[in-house]
Amino acid sequence: MFRPTIHPIRRRRDVFLAVWFGFAVGALASCASNTIQSAGPAATTTSGLALASQSTVPVPNIDKYRENAVNTVGPAIVEVKTNRGLGSGVIIRPNGYIVTNHHVVEGASSVSVTLANGRTLHATVRGIDAVDDLAVVKVSTDHLPVASFGDSTKLNVGQTVMAIGNPLGVTHTVTDGIVSALNRTVSEGQGGGSIPNAIQTSAPINPGNSGGALINLGGQVVGIPTLTAVDPEFNAPAAGIGFAIPSNVVTRIASQIIQKGKVVHTGRAAIGVYVVSVNPNLAAQYGLQVDHGTLIAKLAANGGAARAGLKKGDVIVKVNNTTIGSESDLLDVLAKHSPGDKIQVTVVTPGGQHKTYSVKLGELPASTK
Repeated sequence: MFRPTIHPIRRRRDVFLAVWFGFAVGALASCASNTIQSAGPAATTTSGLALASQSTVPVPNIDKYRENAVNTVGPAIVEVKTNRGLGSGVIIRPNGYIVTNHHVVEGASSVSVTLANGRTLHATVRGIDAVDDLAVVKVSTDHLPVASFGDSTKLNVGQTVMAIGNPLGVTHTVTDGIVSALNRTVSEGQGGGSIPNAIQTSAPINPGNSGGALINLGGQVVGIPTLTAVDPEFNAPAAGIGFAIPSNVVTRIASQIIQKGKVVHTGRAAIGVYVVSVNPNLAAQYGLQVDHGTLIAKLAANGGAARAGLKKGDVIVKVNNTTIGSESDLLDVLAKHSPGDKIQVTVVTPGGQHKTYSVKLGELPASTK
């Protein structure tokens, strides 16, 4: 199970480490300007080894695609500055609505936005979604350039992407990479959000990139860079392991905040329990029958688990065919489901019995903190 140590990537204003500039690398299917030798049908030698015949394959010059993508999205990327630090944002409405990360504006007593043309404006927080680490801020102006959002479900591993933002306060920096993996579940740690279906990318993401844009070569925003993995050996950001919130989640949440000032429907599945990860020490302390799983400390009133018959003190050890060893395992499973789905939950009771229940999942309530 993939569980890196994750840190949000808001930059404190009193930190300056280094500057990195990236250039995109990738391939498209047309507009060739060079060729490379590629393996064709294999031929067999007398020794039995397979040798590939050579054929020429066009290699496109993607500079124009890359430049056009950056020029298209760049004007809609802003710097978001608060009394606590700075990050990035993406203009999503011409009348001044900007999406960013919740952790960029969390706890801020003042927020300002610097546009791509250098103009700085006072901003107010329209609404937040701490669960998904998203927020929308508003500036009082019109006719702003807006970014176009793509369909994040159409992303493929290996696809070229670029991150645009303000890493380390160096405004409008572009870095490149690929989609390294899809559908990761990552947590920001204690007090932070948990992001399901996150996009993992090798595009360098540094403090200050939070809330900016992860874009494709078509000039569409496909994610919001939010997290970077931390190498536990050096307690420093791990190069080339960053994560972004999928664009489909961003547009769904941001539109609710713009319209209502809050999130009404999170779209996330909830089982309706408050749990604690079980380990051998906890099992010994409370006399549990198993040394792994998640101990139900409380059930949500009228939640799916309570309606199905689960009880406080039960230890969840399996959901469908997945063994549950900790709270993270349970979150990983729930991230793959939607409200209304039915799951099979196996528990070990305080008396040592194994019981399996059919639980209909509800919707995770929105957080306003």
